[in-house]
Amino acid sequence: MEILKKSNFKNIETSKIIKNQVSEILEEVRINKDIGVRKYNLQFDKNSRENIRVMRDEVVKAYKQVDIKFIEDLKIAAKNIEEFAKCQKNSFYNNFEKDIYPGVTLGQKHIPINSALAYVPGGSYPLFSTALMLIIPAKVAGVKRICACSPTMKNTNEINPKTLVAMDMAGVDEIYALGGVQAIGAFTYGTDSIKPVDIIVGPGNKYVTEAKRQCYGNVGIDFVAGPSEVLIIADETANSSYIAADVLAQCEHDYNARGILITTDKKLGEEILKKVDDILVDLPTRDIAKSSWENNGEIIYVESLDEAVKLSNEIAPEHLEVVVKNSDEIVDKLINYGSLFIGDLSAEVFGDYVSGTNHTLPTQKAARYTGGVWVGTFMKTCTTQRLSQRAVDLLAPVAHDLAIEEGLYAHANAAKIRMK
Repeated sequence: MEILKKSNFKNIETSKIIKNQVSEILEEVRINKDIGVRKYNLQFDKNSRENIRVMRDEVVKAYKQVDIKFIEDLKIAAKNIEEFAKCQKNSFYNNFEKDIYPGVTLGQKHIPINSALAYVPGGSYPLFSTALMLIIPAKVAGVKRICACSPTMKNTNEINPKTLVAMDMAGVDEIYALGGVQAIGAFTYGTDSIKPVDIIVGPGNKYVTEAKRQCYGNVGIDFVAGPSEVLIIADETANSSYIAADVLAQCEHDYNARGILITTDKKLGEEILKKVDDILVDLPTRDIAKSSWENNGEIIYVESLDEAVKLSNEIAPEHLEVVVKNSDEIVDKLINYGSLFIGDLSAEVFGDYVSGTNHTLPTQKAARYTGGVWVGTFMKTCTTQRLSQRAVDLLAPVAHDLAIEEGLYAHANAAKIRMK
């Protein structure tokens, strides 16, 4: 293995200062409810709204503020996301009950979560695509109450109209002009005007991420996400221009984003280094992309695809692109990733917007133990049991004796009194 471009990336632990700040905000929202929410909306977003909920007239106004082409593009993306989510939902049509022991019938069924919040970041860009990615799978899953929130545009009391249109098109039930830690607290604990939800999904900055971490348990979350990342495995058949473009598409997210190339062709790695620099010259987001690439970008030369696979599985990237001659030979060996893109035409950008898979994915090695947001994020698999008297007669003595062995005598009695 040889490093052609070194990365200085480090997983930054959330500081004690941020943890304490988040904790203080959450506590104030929990105690003071809407008063606390409005205080931080004004302090952080210059949002002075009294009524945090977005009403229908604001949504109608938003449609008039965006052009027809945007709406048509959004419809294509929404349709593909919905169709893929429906295919995922079909995998849940396996409720069952089965006799597994004389007189014992066990089963399971899949139940939609009752309420959810889709947290849609505002920040530097209006991430309207995230509204589609979070709300549509929840809708397909059968969530009865789907809420969405987003910070207001800088120095205004309004959510970006493109984000509002996307939320509405996705099928949201309630929209709130609210972001930051106060939003996570409001939908976790509830306020005078906001009923709490059962699960909160969606990306956010380090404060939002820490708030989700601290609120987990009182509310469900998808996962704790960090900086976005892409890893590309490529051989000599790969198109260097495509890869350079994909790396920078990732790097422009923010200053901590990561673009990583693992290649079996040293010449390809050197070509990409040059082409990245060429693209950066005229890139409108050059400041962020250049900084991210210089600090966090990495190009690694390896001698075999097996070595590339092993390294990729260790890194467990959010997005994984495979651009090699015989991709089928290694795809099944790749086990740790958020979403996989096979072939040089299957760029991450399509997954981010329009192909139909979800772009809310695990980062910072979390792909070792979880996938991204999907229909299943919004469903619970619950078990049932039915026992006949025959089953009790057979199993109660066993349960009784096992309970005694653990020193749980009330458990033992609960089994014993059911015996004939």
